[in-house]
Amino acid sequence: MEFKNKVAIVTGAGKGIGFDICRSLAMGGATVVLNDIDSELAEKAANSINENSAGNCIAMAGDSSDINFISQMVANTVAQFKQIDIVIANAGITLFGDFLTYSAESFFRVMQVNLGGSFFLAQAAANQMKTQLDGGSILFTSSVTGHQAHKDLAAYGMSKAALEMLAKNLVIELSQYKINVNTIAPGATLTERTLEDPNYSEVWNKLTPMGRPAFVSDITNAALFLVSDKAKHITGQTLIIDGGWTSISPTPF
Repeated sequence: MEFKNKVAIVTGAGKGIGFDICRSLAMGGATVVLNDIDSELAEKAANSINENSAGNCIAMAGDSSDINFISQMVANTVAQFKQIDIVIANAGITLFGDFLTYSAESFFRVMQVNLGGSFFLAQAAANQMKTQLDGGSILFTSSVTGHQAHKDLAAYGMSKAALEMLAKNLVIELSQYKINVNTIAPGATLTERTLEDPNYSEVWNKLTPMGRPAFVSDITNAALFLVSDKAKHITGQTLIIDGGWTSISPTPF
């Protein structure tokens, strides 16, 4: 029960990595606020966690890139549970497109969700955490595409690299309040979305030095370590979880 008496918010958690993080936090004793933009998916995910763990998970559906919703979600969490100990800004979108024809609409939507949502969630949570005796932990979800160029992902990669710089900058802003801020950067991972591609596993088995893409649990284990009390002296860091791909970076194209 490593996370007993902890309260966590995780965005973009209706399925995939976010869902597994919520499930694992709940199993570790945390009270978890599970956010997803899809209200039906969020409720289904929270119910599934509650049925299969001793934890307490509640769904809070809404657009995690909307500043008003962010404020409401943080306020509602504090009103119900009196504190926020862990925030994982996991929500993000990937809009592929050739740089020469990439639309302004796609660019600004990627920045709004991946950067704006993460920035203002961290801000709202930090303002609560700084009033708490033990501070808290904030975690951003970046990507290996923030480290290595990837075709048709200029805007997405840019947004993910920026999150890693944000984590570094917040060391200056938040350490005095006992708030540590880190980032995980997953590589190719087997999720419901990636498995829609029938060739995904075969391709990434060949491209990944460790011989396979990540399982969701590989990402979850890293995330849980960084928001645990074991990592309180780690801040401003990015942990890449990619089976060694960024060391050699063979392209899938």
